Amino acid sequence: MGKTGAPRHGSLQYWPHKRSKRPYARVRSKTQLNETKILGFAGYKAGMTHVLFTDNSPNSLTKGNDICCPVTVIECPPLKVASVRFYKQKTNLVLLTEILALKPDKELSRKLVPPKKVSKKFEDISDFDEIRLLVYTQPKLAGIGKKKPEVFEVGLGGSKEDALNYAKEKLGKDITIEEVFGEGQHIDTHSVTKGKGYQGAVKRFGINLRESKSEKTKRGVGSLGPWKAQAHIMWKIPMAGRHGFFTRTEHNKWIIKIGKDPAEINLKGGFIRYGLIKGSYLLLRGSVPGPHKRLIRMNYPTRPNRKIPTQAPTITYTSLESQQGN
Repeated sequence: MGKTGAPRHGSLQYWPHKRSKRPYARVRSKTQLNETKILGFAGYKAGMTHVLFTDNSPNSLTKGNDICCPVTVIECPPLKVASVRFYKQKTNLVLLTEILALKPDKELSRKLVPPKKVSKKFEDISDFDEIRLLVYTQPKLAGIGKKKPEVFEVGLGGSKEDALNYAKEKLGKDITIEEVFGEGQHIDTHSVTKGKGYQGAVKRFGINLRESKSEKTKRGVGSLGPWKAQAHIMWKIPMAGRHGFFTRTEHNKWIIKIGKDPAEINLKGGFIRYGLIKGSYLLLRGSVPGPHKRLIRMNYPTRPNRKIPTQAPTITYTSLESQQGN
């Protein structure tokens, strides 16, 4: 019988395999836009279903035909602006000051200590290089059954003057998904994968099982050979340890649809381990890392793929069948 081969799992680009510090991703890069709008959004992963749509890819063999495609459903309640942050470029980007909203939601106190009074005003700030918004989610408007919000920064596009006017207008107000993204766009998703606990080297790195009569263990890496020359085991050797709960980015996810009517997407009996969607949502082609109810951060693509169509397809059917079985 032939020997089954498998490539090595666990790219060394993601080394060390370190767990995320929090259950939602930290985004460290962004794409600049000439248009004045925020450069990212976030939503809660509800689950997956499948749709039929007319293929509009110009180079596809199935162009003009209906094809079946799996989609991820992400519920997107509005974000609310907690503060406006001003940065100055020195050796690094340094935070100069922050202007806070007057009346934030009471749920924000579960995450931060809101100030009792606002000391800074927009008129007091003149010299800055970049503006960012500190926003927080509103999970009470989603179907996940929690109140504590997530807080993170998002960048602003456009010139400094336009970004300042936009920040003044949006401070303490809601920002909806329709203001940020449109149907047919491509986005990068940033999320934290499922945690799988303490796992062995076979599951973590995909190494082959050893012969049945090998010494000690079958699921170990075998002889380390020249890797012992350094008087310690090298970091590249597959070893057992914690697996999952990693921060991962997926590029150029295609937005199939952005909708406001939950009846168009709610499955019979609700999404498993999530429930029913209550507000705006979007459909992304394919899967997204992370379990149900996890926050998915979405940004404009840092390396867009020109071969993917930029127009939303025509959806002819959306599966709303129950996933709970008979």
